[in-house]
Amino acid sequence: MDLMTNLMPASAEIFLLVMACVTLIADVLIKQGDRSFTFGLVIFTLIACALITVGTHENGVVYVFHGMFVDDLMSDVLKLFTYVAVIMMLVYSRLYLTVRGLFSGEFMVLTLFAMLGMMVMISANHFLTLYLGLELLSLSLYALVALQRDSAIATEAAMKYFILGALASGLLLYGMSMLYGATGSLQLGAVSHAIQSGMTQSGGANKTLLVFGLVFVVSGLAFKLGVVPFHMWLPDVYHGAPTAMTMLIGSAPKFAAFAFVARILVEGLQPLEHQWSGMLIILAIASMALGNITAIAQTNLKRMFAYSTIAHMGFLLLGFISGGIEGYGSAMFYAVVYVLMSLGAFGMIMLLSREGFEADALSDFKGLNQRSPWLAFMMLLLMFSMAGVPPTVGFYAKFSVLNAVVQTGHIWLAVVAVLFSLIGAFYYLRIVKLMYFDAPESHAPIIFAPDTTLLVSVNGFGVLLLGLLPGTLMSVCAVSVQQSLLLH
Repeated sequence: MDLMTNLMPASAEIFLLVMACVTLIADVLIKQGDRSFTFGLVIFTLIACALITVGTHENGVVYVFHGMFVDDLMSDVLKLFTYVAVIMMLVYSRLYLTVRGLFSGEFMVLTLFAMLGMMVMISANHFLTLYLGLELLSLSLYALVALQRDSAIATEAAMKYFILGALASGLLLYGMSMLYGATGSLQLGAVSHAIQSGMTQSGGANKTLLVFGLVFVVSGLAFKLGVVPFHMWLPDVYHGAPTAMTMLIGSAPKFAAFAFVARILVEGLQPLEHQWSGMLIILAIASMALGNITAIAQTNLKRMFAYSTIAHMGFLLLGFISGGIEGYGSAMFYAVVYVLMSLGAFGMIMLLSREGFEADALSDFKGLNQRSPWLAFMMLLLMFSMAGVPPTVGFYAKFSVLNAVVQTGHIWLAVVAVLFSLIGAFYYLRIVKLMYFDAPESHAPIIFAPDTTLLVSVNGFGVLLLGLLPGTLMSVCAVSVQQSLLLH
């Protein structure tokens, strides 16, 4: 009975692992042309995981596996958002991948294993668990990018992603080993306590080792977020991978990345906040500058979104720089909003693509209003939100982060962020101009799949509705951060 109690907080992860193996076997044994049974099994698995996560939620913070795994409100909320994002990604991708012969059992099983990696990262409370989750996610994504084996550009993207990802993992592991050497522990709470007690005594050598370890850890985290100067993989991977894989990389893992940064920096390295917040300021400014300015020069939509992701991650870091409930809560709110916008934007690219044609160039969106006024309006809402135009939710995401920055006295930083945000608005509004004021280059009919069209509509109106009523989501993020990060 005691073992069952210990396993309860991790029951969603255990169920997901079992179902990933079941899906793998079922896909081989059951003869199916369109993979509809496997698809149904994957969707069932994710919905069941969501129900288990809600059912096993306990008030407070619960540690299991000798403190290596934590179940708290923030982890449960982030997992629920992750399930929704992955289900949306699968529904969006189905027709796109089927036409290209990529909608296979391998794709769905790798997605489930990537999902498991995200869940482990979100609930990790120990450097080893964090690293295991990260590697499980990364290896699944490398394989997914390379799934289109006959495409040279996808294979090249996968190689770049794999080599640079391995380098970043090495940096992260090296940093973790230094922190272990300085503190004698791998558990986040114990690391924080050791640093705290080491600072009250005069441990000079330890301080040097700690700061070196911190630099390596922050570098590893920066790579996983895709912020400057560790951004070089992002445009190539976004452009080279099939759009469905790009959508997966650009959406749900951002929740895991947020949790990863929050667990390591806020829980484990809180006493070194003065040092790491200085590093994050440089990373955030560089990311907003390079991301927004370089995106203007892009003619490929996926590359443009890659550079805009770099800029958005710079904004996300501003929340961590601010510190406190408001700062971390606004960063989590920003992550949720960004994922919602990213899913919609890549969903539109897949909706307009057809067999042998990728709608990923800016010119493909010319005159979209004449071809389909409804889809043009949905894309307009998504672009307005990404640019931060009220009343869409993107405006409130940026506003909440900037408000947290101003309240901590970094007014100059908020001014810099607003200036780069104005530059960023140009390339989003350019798409709106192409859709409404230019003549269409192609008059090919748009194939409306009912489920995908409905999902794009829900996505577009979700961005608008959350913008009109952002309070509930904001308070969910603030409360979950308050109960999870600042209680320890």
